[in-house]
Amino acid sequence: MEGSATTNDVAMVEIPIAEATQICVTALEKAGYSTSDAETITDHLVDAELRGAPFAGLARALSIIDRLRESGPGPGPGSGSGSGPGSRSRWDSATPQSSTDIEVVSDGASFVRLDGHDAVGYLVARRATELAIEKAKTSGVAVVGANNFWYSGNLAYYAEQATRQDLVCILASNTLPLVAPEGAVEARFGTNPICIGFPTSRVDRPVIWDIGTSNIMHAQMMRAQRLGIDLPEGAAYSKEGDLTTDPAAALEGALTVWGGHKGSGLAVMVQLLGMAAGSSAIPSTLSGFGYLALMFDPAVLRPIEEVKGEADEYGEFHRSARTADGEHGGVRMPFDGSYERRKATTERGSLNVPAKVIDQLRQIGVQN
Repeated sequence: MEGSATTNDVAMVEIPIAEATQICVTALEKAGYSTSDAETITDHLVDAELRGAPFAGLARALSIIDRLRESGPGPGPGSGSGSGPGSRSRWDSATPQSSTDIEVVSDGASFVRLDGHDAVGYLVARRATELAIEKAKTSGVAVVGANNFWYSGNLAYYAEQATRQDLVCILASNTLPLVAPEGAVEARFGTNPICIGFPTSRVDRPVIWDIGTSNIMHAQMMRAQRLGIDLPEGAAYSKEGDLTTDPAAALEGALTVWGGHKGSGLAVMVQLLGMAAGSSAIPSTLSGFGYLALMFDPAVLRPIEEVKGEADEYGEFHRSARTADGEHGGVRMPFDGSYERRKATTERGSLNVPAKVIDQLRQIGVQN
């Protein structure tokens, strides 16, 4: 059963998780993805909803489909790693680039480089992560780079793949310039997420720190525009250089950087790490992004149960810190919030999603 409510002037609908999942899979299949690829993308998006990150959730499926409609599928293998999207304008006239189009460009005992050939990053980054896990479990350490894709998604999703295998990971992804450096009002680097994952004795509760280096992510800006709501104060500049809460104006301007000059410096380094993974230093379109996965097996340094036990002990020590109001137990470790929200939402069995998002996905799913 679905129920409705209104949150921040956006009409919401409560929908069973399984139903929402199938609606998204069907819409992506209609857009040309195979069932397997549609399920892979949807699993990522639904996980974002479960963890309380709706800007990276089901609404992102609409952005994927919009991108396919606007630019059509890109070139396949053999067309060159720097190629942009194709010229066809209808996503229903051809099949988008799929997981089978991802090409291994170079491969060694502890490294791999992939060319996504303009496939969506939910497919490319997942494959890169899987290969990094295989290499790290075999060799103890792995470096995997991927390029020529768009929309990498939540890096925490990939980090959790690694921590489930008792691996430590550092992940980074760059994009086209969307964010202004500290002290500037013009975009010079991407939203540039970076993520560090660490295993604990709780497979479902690792330590994962995943941030974007802008105050809001591109997905939040797109979701706000889709739903007709304002951006947070201080999150973006217009093209004239004035602070704005209008997502349309922000799309023509720049997002503000997170963390002042420190965050700005971190964003620059992520931009370069993505370039090292194979992207251009300045991707010019919604394509050609870079993803870098660094992983190692801590068991090569000390017994894995000791590592996870120490991580557990530190986590409890961290959470026990006294807060300014004299209370104890209110401090969280990275990923605690995601774990708690996902557990609560899964137990409830339903998602609260903007009705407009569900309606549009349903409409796409029934189109001829």
